[in-house]
Amino acid sequence: MIEDLLSYNEEFVKNKGYEPYQTSKYPDRRLAIVTCMDTRLIELLPAALGIKNGDAKIIKNAGGVITHPFGSVVRSLLIAIYELGVEEILVIGHTDCGVQHMDAENLLENMRKRGISNNAIESLRYCGIDFDRWLEGFDDGCVSVAKSVELLKKHPLIPKDVRIYGFMMDSTSGKLSSVSE
Repeated sequence: MIEDLLSYNEEFVKNKGYEPYQTSKYPDRRLAIVTCMDTRLIELLPAALGIKNGDAKIIKNAGGVITHPFGSVVRSLLIAIYELGVEEILVIGHTDCGVQHMDAENLLENMRKRGISNNAIESLRYCGIDFDRWLEGFDDGCVSVAKSVELLKKHPLIPKDVRIYGFMMDSTSGKLSSVSE
């Protein structure tokens, strides 16, 4: 697989396939989006929002969830706000998310099946890693989005003039529905 990707990349660069995508590091629409890493959203989300390369900072993770007020998602948003001029943040969940109803113990069991020792898992627990909290899914996507929006709106380092919104996207049609706190 990697050989195919590298071969394609070599041709892409040689043929200057990058030219239509050239833009600056500053988001033209002063927008940041926190969303899920789901493969269905790679092209659907920008198409459904009418955004193109250069319009927004898009931060993706499993579930589009902000799990920690000082984790990598919030760090990225702070950089986007203070260094890159972001003025609006959209938190966008989606239907049929793989993180919904995810079970931490099941994930740990899958790790064990792939060769992660129980010793390693227990050592991390001993060091304070709460796997149930860290690897938990969510039961309701709208509630998950609302929690992330609330965390951002109450965050002491996010200025009050930054507008923050929550939405759910239909992962088939791309239709957005507003989520309130």
